[in-house]
Amino acid sequence: MALGHLSSMGDTFAEIVGTNQRQRLVWLSLLAMPLLFPIALPGMATAVGALCLLISFGLCFGRLVSLPAWLAQRQLNERVHALITKVVSRVVRVIARVGRPRLLLLSHPSARVFNAFMLSAAGLSMMVPVPIISFDNVLPALAMILIAWGLRLRDGLMLLVGHLVALVAVASVVLLWWGGAHLATELLAFAGMTIGP
Repeated sequence: MALGHLSSMGDTFAEIVGTNQRQRLVWLSLLAMPLLFPIALPGMATAVGALCLLISFGLCFGRLVSLPAWLAQRQLNERVHALITKVVSRVVRVIARVGRPRLLLLSHPSARVFNAFMLSAAGLSMMVPVPIISFDNVLPALAMILIAWGLRLRDGLMLLVGHLVALVAVASVVLLWWGGAHLATELLAFAGMTIGP
């Protein structure tokens, strides 16, 4: 399915992510792939995070959510487009080998709200900017990929690992912000002590 969609893929998000939830899950994972590497992709993390939240919302309520115009019409630059085209074939082959239906209770419709919550947690942790750190998107992207494919293939083990990675991603963002705020407070206090009367 992913390979077939790739052959007709356009340059906008609307043309990429498809018109059903399964397609969107596959393409969410594929769009998150480049973010596994600490490379500069301006705006990519925010766009993928927003798409993740939309898919999570649709998953929670059991219906497809239309993309807002600003996201649907967003153009992917040639670098990202080429990267997705290059890795998609390998990704599908690898996932087909390692993923399979198991621990079906975790992918049962009764667990969709929980799965949607964990997927949205990954999306939010990706969208929160973390200054200086260049690899802050790696964990959220990995969580998205695992959860998306876990849902797509009904692979409960993949889902479980994805949930754990999502929790670590959220914790790392909180820790980085807490550490940054603490450091800023210490520096301000130190500056006040040195320049004060």
